[in-house]
Amino acid sequence: MRIAFILFDGVTFLDFVGFYDVITRLRFFEKTKDASWDICAMQEEITDELGMTMKANRVRPDLSAYDLIFVPGGLGTRELRNETAFADWLKGAEKARYLVSVCTGSLLLGAAGFLADVRATTHPFAYDLLAPYCKEVVQARIVHEGNRITGGGVATSVDLGLYLVSLFLDPDEVANIKKQMDYPYEVQDIVVI
Repeated sequence: MRIAFILFDGVTFLDFVGFYDVITRLRFFEKTKDASWDICAMQEEITDELGMTMKANRVRPDLSAYDLIFVPGGLGTRELRNETAFADWLKGAEKARYLVSVCTGSLLLGAAGFLADVRATTHPFAYDLLAPYCKEVVQARIVHEGNRITGGGVATSVDLGLYLVSLFLDPDEVANIKKQMDYPYEVQDIVVI
């Protein structure tokens, strides 16, 4: 499985890192050891909403080459959702097996047209911003409809990662990941449609 982590200026790095820490552990299991990933962006250096910087290892790659696209949120989504060049780049992922977002990353999936026919969620403070982009806003922690999986606010990124790995691994393997992370919580408030 090839994974594209989509970053942009104004991202909330915890949205990204929480999911990244969980999903990249797929490499430690026999059935998912071929998992690979790229940190992708429109430019080489990304600055989060607080000024921390990070370098992408792929600049504007062809997103049709990936099986899973992950879009985190952050204050930068408010303006980026109106940038045609970014939405057009993201549209390249239309045939991905999984289109995943957490927090206001759903606004970017929506701006690319990926949520028009499904129910989705986002950060609770942004439900009204998501409404024009999806069939219905569901006030839940994780919403999974078809190949679109959206998560709620920032801390949901860890739960979303655990939910995703549970689609590929056995329950005891997921429990092992949680133990490695010293994560005692159960993923809850999941709506599968």
